[in-house]
Amino acid sequence: MRPLFHPAIEDVRPEAILHALSDPRRASIFAAITRAGCVEACSALSAVGDRVIPKSSLSGHFKVLREAGLIRCERHGVEMRNHSRCAEVEARFPGLLAAIINAYASGSGRDPGSGTDAEAAFDGAARDPAA
Repeated sequence: MRPLFHPAIEDVRPEAILHALSDPRRASIFAAITRAGCVEACSALSAVGDRVIPKSSLSGHFKVLREAGLIRCERHGVEMRNHSRCAEVEARFPGLLAAIINAYASGSGRDPGSGTDAEAAFDGAARDPAA
């Protein structure tokens, strides 16, 4: 099995983060991972609002989030565990994630699916870089 690519935090680019979170489904997935700390089953995030994301699309969303430096994925047998890198990103680009989520929450962007839950997840991680 091929190893998964995870950029070093020094190599994470703001344009990659903006691209990854420009999709409301990916923003919602990232918010759910950040809120949970670790999501063990990718299929647990297959529903965004009342829509179900097909597995092939879901794996593509995880790849974009991972390659942007927003999440870290680890294989454990047949299971993939996903961890948020929110604290690392916040330390490198202070306020960037909070600004993106606030834009979704204020209605100036498209709804990422969980609105205030997403805002709370990012806000908590932004305040506590050790989270």
